[in-house]
Amino acid sequence: MGYPTTDLSTVRRPIASANGLPNAHYIDPEVYAEERQAVLFDNWAGLGVGADVPEIGDAVPVTFLGMSLLMVRDKAGQVRVFQNICRHRGMILVDAARKIEGAIRCPYHSWCYSTDGRLVSTPHVGGPGQNTHEGIDRALLGLIEVRSYIWMDVVFINVSGTAPAFEDVNADLMARWSEFNQPLHHGGADSRFVLEVNCNWKLAVENYCESYHLPWVHPSLNTYSRLEDHYHIEAPDQFSGQGTLVYRQLRDEAGGVFPDFDALSDKWDTAAEYITAYPNVLLGVHRDHTFAIVLVPLGPDRTLEHIHLYYAASDTSPELRDRNTSQWKDVFSEDVFVVEGMQRGRHAVHFDGGRFSPAMDGPTHLFHDWVAGQLERHRTPAHAAE
Repeated sequence: MGYPTTDLSTVRRPIASANGLPNAHYIDPEVYAEERQAVLFDNWAGLGVGADVPEIGDAVPVTFLGMSLLMVRDKAGQVRVFQNICRHRGMILVDAARKIEGAIRCPYHSWCYSTDGRLVSTPHVGGPGQNTHEGIDRALLGLIEVRSYIWMDVVFINVSGTAPAFEDVNADLMARWSEFNQPLHHGGADSRFVLEVNCNWKLAVENYCESYHLPWVHPSLNTYSRLEDHYHIEAPDQFSGQGTLVYRQLRDEAGGVFPDFDALSDKWDTAAEYITAYPNVLLGVHRDHTFAIVLVPLGPDRTLEHIHLYYAASDTSPELRDRNTSQWKDVFSEDVFVVEGMQRGRHAVHFDGGRFSPAMDGPTHLFHDWVAGQLERHRTPAHAAE
């Protein structure tokens, strides 16, 4: 498939002379389609969270960039991702979240699949009363599985199947947060919410990466976690974000707090970090809770932000969880007018992608540079011929 070629040369310059991605990368449907493949399908993109399918047999259909997928927790307790279509005529298998008690049955001709994807039943495929046929090899017609990996309870997928192993791509990030490699307990219904924003998904990443906007967009947060209390996190071609040195735990009326994660180093007594795992997963870690935001693009100018909060224990205070969720919802909602305003701004015909503050915008520039690198790789003749 051919795509319009945008000029990315200025994006890849050092930050002091670089421009941001051109307008077309936020508003043009053809460029959006190019990024769908080069940036999201060819890399490890976030799809959902393991807590979406907490029990064996749970199945949740998810539409990701137009593709109907199915997250299932199989009988061995493993989360799997399949294309949500029957191998017979491409019928959608599951159209609403439900528990799979026996098999995944196609509602069209009743072909049935196990929760690990095997085709186990093909009624009348050889004629009335004949459930087998020599031309139908069930072993070759299981559900089409999408490569997946779970980290921080986020279900990452590589649709193309061509990305290096998740553990290799994200080795440095996993090492940085290795202390949080312990049970994460989703807070439940009161610890998840969705924001629909009228912007390209990349603008949500760009805003999340930096603390430069804090004094003006988050004045309440800035009263104790000031701009000067933040630091940049920059790993070229891997991830970027920010951290704070003055994280303050939420307390209830009696002074109680959430329990801490086990055996954290002293750094985390007052520090917290907020990092984007490229391309579309925003993560935050604190001594007593973590969160994951999975950005699901709905088009060039619409995005769903799925926010999930996790704790070190399963029996945390409902009242304190509710306050924490409300607090984060307020913070994330404060960003909406900014990302939507930037989206509208991308229709200005002479805007050149903007410039970066060399001192303050390093994490955002790294994300632009990474996206441009993925597109350049995709546009090379060798890759195009694959």
